[in-house]
Amino acid sequence: MGFDEYQEKAKKYDFFEATEDLKEVGFIEKVLGLTGEAGEAADKIKKLLRDKDGVISDEDRSLVIKELGDTLWYTAAIARYLGVPLSEVAAGNIDKLESRYQRNKLHGEGDER
Repeated sequence: MGFDEYQEKAKKYDFFEATEDLKEVGFIEKVLGLTGEAGEAADKIKKLLRDKDGVISDEDRSLVIKELGDTLWYTAAIARYLGVPLSEVAAGNIDKLESRYQRNKLHGEGDER
C-alpha cells in the first residue's frame, strides 16, 4: 500500500473533520496522540532493553509494530489536516536526509544543517 492510499483509508477512523484551523480540537488531538503513541513505542523498547537485555521476541516485535502503526496513523492525519499528501511528507524527508548525507551532515544539531 502506498502512502497516499494509506492516508485516504486512515481518515475513516478520525472522529473529527479535518480543517486547516490548527486551533481546532481535532488537530490538537492528533498532535497529542502522536506524542503519546511515540512515547508508548519508546517505552516498549525501553523495557526490552531493561528487562530482556535487548532481546526481542516475536510477540514483543508485534507490540512495537502496533505502536509504530499508531504513530503512522497520527502522522498521516496531521499531514491531512495540513492539506499535504503523506507521500509528500515522505519524499520531503528523504530529500532532506539525502542532502544531509551528501554534505556529511547526518550528525549534528539544527533543522537546517
